[in-house]
Amino acid sequence: MSIKAICFGEVLWDVFPDKEERIGGAPLNVASRLSAAGIEAAMISKVGDDEKGEKAISFLKENGVDTPLIEMDAEQPTGIVLVTLDKQGSAYYDIAHPAAWDRIELKPEMKSAVAHSDAFIYGSLACRDEISRNTLFALLEEDCYKIFDVNLRPPHYKTAVLEHLMHKAHFIKFNDDELYEIAKEVGSPYNSLEQNLHYIAEKTKTATICVTKGRHGAVLLRDDKLYYNSGFKIKVRDTVGAGDSFLASLIAGLLKEEEPQKALDYACAIGALVASREGANPELTEKEVAEFMEPGE
Repeated sequence: MSIKAICFGEVLWDVFPDKEERIGGAPLNVASRLSAAGIEAAMISKVGDDEKGEKAISFLKENGVDTPLIEMDAEQPTGIVLVTLDKQGSAYYDIAHPAAWDRIELKPEMKSAVAHSDAFIYGSLACRDEISRNTLFALLEEDCYKIFDVNLRPPHYKTAVLEHLMHKAHFIKFNDDELYEIAKEVGSPYNSLEQNLHYIAEKTKTATICVTKGRHGAVLLRDDKLYYNSGFKIKVRDTVGAGDSFLASLIAGLLKEEEPQKALDYACAIGALVASREGANPELTEKEVAEFMEPGE
């Protein structure tokens, strides 16, 4: 039986310091990696009626992602992000506003697709504009398994909106900095990662929470049990999209009902390998991943 996932939010182009442009946007990256993992993935978004928009839709189709729910905007352009990399390969983003993905308008077919999905994945960045935010809030009323990919990009978020998105989710993914920041904003008195993780789980009644820790791996809370991966040693090329591929791989494993530890270990390996390559969507083979996780076997 096929597993269906819908990703909502930004479709855009990352523009690097050398002026090279690469397809991106966290929901797009997640959808692409889900498709590679054998999940039937689709996108809800909006692109400009321009060359970048056409290229984005072509990329998604070539990567097995369904695109009928991607709208086209004759007024706003396809989104772009100016990416800066520091000496360690960590990325910083200047996100152009407004863009077509800020104007995603609700359609009945979107509600139907979400209601019939096995997972609905959404982020916080798409809520920076009222039009897309209202559309997302309406879709979150559908009865489905909801996954919130926290993606804090200053100044494009507000605590009240983040709280609403967390309370609607069955699964939340943070990086460690995001966890500490949001937990403090919503009243946590704690200092340790695990205490703050449990605080958010209790406050939002969320059964599954994952926190990534960069090169130090990730921790997963699932049904009151913690699972850990301590990371993989790699030489970072750039971190763009590594967290998205991690999340997609973890979602795929859990939706396929794999053991949480196995799903977490595999997802950490995928995230590390993506960080060792250029761009957010490098192609990875099962053989590559297996040899990376267990060299010499």
